[in-house]
Amino acid sequence: MREEEPSERMPTVRLRTGTPLTRFGLGGAQLGNLGRVTTDEQARSAVDTAWDRGARLFDTAPHYGLGYSERRLGELLAEHPRDEYVLSTKAGRTLVPQDHAEGQLDDGGFAVPAAYRRAFDFSRDAILRGVESSLERLGVDRLDIVYLHDPDDHWAVASTEGIGALIELRDQGVVRSVGVGMNQSALPARFVRETDIDVVMLAGRYTLLEQPALADLLPAALAHGVGIVNVGIYNSGLLARPRVAPDATYDYIPAPPALIARANAIADVCEEFGTDLPTAAMQFGLRHPAVSSVVLGCRDGRQVAEGIERLEVDVDGALWDALIARGLLPEGVFG
Repeated sequence: MREEEPSERMPTVRLRTGTPLTRFGLGGAQLGNLGRVTTDEQARSAVDTAWDRGARLFDTAPHYGLGYSERRLGELLAEHPRDEYVLSTKAGRTLVPQDHAEGQLDDGGFAVPAAYRRAFDFSRDAILRGVESSLERLGVDRLDIVYLHDPDDHWAVASTEGIGALIELRDQGVVRSVGVGMNQSALPARFVRETDIDVVMLAGRYTLLEQPALADLLPAALAHGVGIVNVGIYNSGLLARPRVAPDATYDYIPAPPALIARANAIADVCEEFGTDLPTAAMQFGLRHPAVSSVVLGCRDGRQVAEGIERLEVDVDGALWDALIARGLLPEGVFG
């Protein structure tokens, strides 16, 4: 076990099940070699820096590197006391072995061998098997949060068998909190209203650039006591730099010129108030009362430290009023 260095834990918000979420969490997609290989040294520095800066929320998924992220994160977190951190993963994107794929690389955006293919399956049996496999890869006997992963086109089975299976595991103490993770806000709002979930991982739909979740998910979450873990707060890179490049991406495709212009207009106002676009984007992501935590995907310790430092900057509160006054944020954006 890694010798613990003194560190002050970040402030936490507890879900209705008691699960404590630090305001910053480390996302594990890059630990699964998203886009390119992440070295062991980079992966270790990401986890160690998050820990040393007080973050205790770590998120992964079987989808991330066909299980590689889970195995890697589990090995690194094994150096810390299990009761000292919150670990979340996902279920419903089942990994199916591919014996004929020798020498091929994954076609899902991760630089790993294509030993498996992904198949959506939110049936009870698939969820139970998937969670069991995640426990094995992570090397733990319980999980703090399990999300159904992208059940956008599978409402009927996901909202019944899928959530039902997670609730079984919650009742057994194998999982502490259950929820859904999606890149939209309308269907998660329906899960909040119609099923017994504790948390939603919301990707890209409540950011400094756009806030469709204001119309449905965030009010529903407040009404039902469901926490929101906010991810994709840079809109897949569009808000990640002080100035938006002409070739910036949005939802993982080239960004439309109108969105680039809007993001740069927001950057202009940020500069007037002595901050920059990514710092404002990080802080905005936590300002709504329904949001419990921001999770940021990071490849190394430098990116982790940069994200946490952006949350700690003292931003002039008049910035938000100016963005509203200029029509770059809507009235009531903070609930």
